Amino acid sequence: MSTAPTLNGQVIGQAHYATRAVLESLLAPDGITFHQVLALNATADVGGGIERDALVGRMTGGLKIDESAVLATIASLAAAGLLEDLPGDVARVALTEEGRALHGRIRTGTAAITERLYGDLPAEDLATAGRVLTLVTARANAELADA
Repeated sequence: MSTAPTLNGQVIGQAHYATRAVLESLLAPDGITFHQVLALNATADVGGGIERDALVGRMTGGLKIDESAVLATIASLAAAGLLEDLPGDVARVALTEEGRALHGRIRTGTAAITERLYGDLPAEDLATAGRVLTLVTARANAELADA
């Protein structure tokens, strides 16, 4: 009889990278990167327009990457015609029509992936995993803030 692995960074990392690889296979045909889709998501999540500084803060905090990487991601999305500066307000960026359409296709594909990977798992297991991972994330963020 095999036992379940102990929850630790290695197990969490393996789940993250396996899931990310599945997502990246969805993104590849459109030439969109993981960071780019997260920027599109963050922009869409607040109604399709976001303060550039808020987007940078959200991505640097969530991904633990530096500001220059986020600014390069924003610039690449603008160059691809997926994000644009809001007229008269260069401090804000917004999804273009093409960006909204791509984001919608990606959300639909992501929902299908989520259903395949998580759909048959018991709700109580998902709730427990969510609580545990949220707590681990908060502790790690606190350690980073103290460093």
